[in-house]
Amino acid sequence: MNYLSKVYFLALALILCAVITIPRSVKAQMYGPGQSLTCSSDDGRRHYCSVNTFGGVQLTRQISGSPCIQGQTWGYDRQGVWVDRGCRAEFFARVNNQGPGQTLTCSSNDGRRNFCNVDTRGGVQLSRQISGSPCIQGQTWGYNRNAVWVDRGCRAEFVVGVAARPFNTVTCSSNDGRRNWCAVDPRADVRLSRQISGSPCIQGQTWGLDRRGLWVDRGCRAEFRVR
Repeated sequence: MNYLSKVYFLALALILCAVITIPRSVKAQMYGPGQSLTCSSDDGRRHYCSVNTFGGVQLTRQISGSPCIQGQTWGYDRQGVWVDRGCRAEFFARVNNQGPGQTLTCSSNDGRRNFCNVDTRGGVQLSRQISGSPCIQGQTWGYNRNAVWVDRGCRAEFVVGVAARPFNTVTCSSNDGRRNWCAVDPRADVRLSRQISGSPCIQGQTWGLDRRGLWVDRGCRAEFRVR
């Protein structure tokens, strides 16, 4: 192999290495430190992919033709990320830099007060409302020294312990059906806490986060938790 051939193959190898490493660096800039994974529901059934979800999970790229909609065909809990009904996508699980914590789901499925036993000495934060019924601290959820309680149909995910961090609530609205931006740091951890509009609020379709901040579109109006 002559000198020019060696230079050519070396340059090609460097280009291939750069292409391979671009997605990771881009994700690190967008979402912070964490782990990328692909999770698939190839048979149309629910599947779990084990990963630490304490820092939150973001869908980064849908691969399947079947839609991946958070809360409907994908989501996450203490077991990991789950996908269903043909959803196949790439996800990014953030590293929780605030130390260890515990995530639990507590439900008032019968409309009555229910207690979920857990050590709450490190504090409790509602991280994601699952129910259609509102989860309002002091009214339909709260906690004592030994448990988190929910009432009147509230069902939600809570973070317990030192991972629980204070957050701000931001209401963002697409009242005219067009895309609207709300002032939020693009590096923030943003989660939908309560949909207000009749129009659906679906992450990546009618709401999301980009360099300009938090955006909503096509009539979505909702409350978001920003940390």
